[in-house]
Amino acid sequence: MQHDPNRTSGSSDGPGAPALHRVMGPWLLLLFVVGDILGTGIYALTGKVANLVGGAVWLPFLMAFAVALMTAFSYLELVTKYPRAAGAALYTHRAFGIHFLTFLVAFAVMSSGITSASTASRAFAANMSDAFGLGLADGIGITVAGLLFMAAVAAVNLRGVGESVKLNVLLTCVELSGLLIIIAIGFWAIGNGEGNVSRIFEFKADENAGGLLGGAIAATTLAFFAMVGFEDSVNMAEETKDPVRTFPKVLLLGLFITGAIYLLVSVSAITLVPPAELGEGEAPLLKVVAAGAPGFPLGLFGFITMFAVANSALINMLMASRLVYGMSRERVLPPAFGRIHAARRTPHVAIVFTTLIAFALIAFVGEVPALGGTTALLLVCVFAVTNVAVLVLRRDPVGHAHFRAPTLIPVLGAASCIFLAGPWTGRDPVQYRIAGVLLAIGVVLWIATVWMGRRTGAKPAGP
Repeated sequence: MQHDPNRTSGSSDGPGAPALHRVMGPWLLLLFVVGDILGTGIYALTGKVANLVGGAVWLPFLMAFAVALMTAFSYLELVTKYPRAAGAALYTHRAFGIHFLTFLVAFAVMSSGITSASTASRAFAANMSDAFGLGLADGIGITVAGLLFMAAVAAVNLRGVGESVKLNVLLTCVELSGLLIIIAIGFWAIGNGEGNVSRIFEFKADENAGGLLGGAIAATTLAFFAMVGFEDSVNMAEETKDPVRTFPKVLLLGLFITGAIYLLVSVSAITLVPPAELGEGEAPLLKVVAAGAPGFPLGLFGFITMFAVANSALINMLMASRLVYGMSRERVLPPAFGRIHAARRTPHVAIVFTTLIAFALIAFVGEVPALGGTTALLLVCVFAVTNVAVLVLRRDPVGHAHFRAPTLIPVLGAASCIFLAGPWTGRDPVQYRIAGVLLAIGVVLWIATVWMGRRTGAKPAGP
């Protein structure tokens, strides 16, 4: 029997299980893609990228976009070939059939969500302090505010958040408005002869980072954090109308829209604020507003920024906790993580577990570049596996037509992701330590689960 790509059912519930409701057409899927990519990265890391490359802050974002675009082609082939919601874990399992590798990919995605949310909490605290004149110190004050914010995210998560397409449209519009304000302010100032457009061609050659090229590569490993999020859209495959036809044009259009916005924001920011000043603190775009439109209410822009990064944190913590819950139900993590609160119907043990990890990252790591860079590191590793998986799965034909990426693109995608994951890029060693500790926690839990499974006779289930 041929596979119907538009039919959905639970992977373990059999053919009679209720199907997910296909509510997302092309425009709603486009808003989901754009909204998922926009957020903390550009709001928090523009200044840190400027520290590494000087005025050419747009270059690392362009390079990150190119790498993301190649990987997106691989995701498009896989999501149209297997239009199910399990994402990279499903593709890894189908390509290699190794449960431990599948687990590592799934746990890396979960960990990237936690590090991304921790980055957002830090950015939220910094923007709140700068926008409302709270005068929080960069150290303890920002950390405490970030911890309180993460506790609030956990409270919302525990209470239960119903996913709504209409709400996603609203959140995306608010996030987008902040970046459009930056672009408008920048080009208004340029049109009035203000700012210094020549800065966009000033490259900083830092010998400690390996000169001009080394600095650009190191900045790209950081800027890549701003381009992630597009991969989450494949998890909406079972709720998208005609995903085989819809995904290729929508995902690529979403990437080009966000890439263009990032480049315009970068040009506006560096035109109005010198690189050294832009790289100070953790709320760079507030400085752009203050420099280009002194009369604009900083409190309003601060609120938009806080809203954008808060939404990023909530989405990532929802994803991380549900992924832990799902891995428990698939018997690759201890069964305790699969418990559901009797009253709230939320995976409360998984939520507490992921929140405690986020607390530790905020308290003991803190710095935005380290957390954002770790998110990018984890995901480029996942992307490398996905790019290889698409080539392996060419041997697995399916009964319907689907998107097929030119063979050279996943090859280049895998090579570029492997390159960006290496220490030769100038990546801060702390990112490897953070990623290593997170994955080590996962391995310990996996070993405990296997040990308990052998005692009870339970075996891991495939995605």
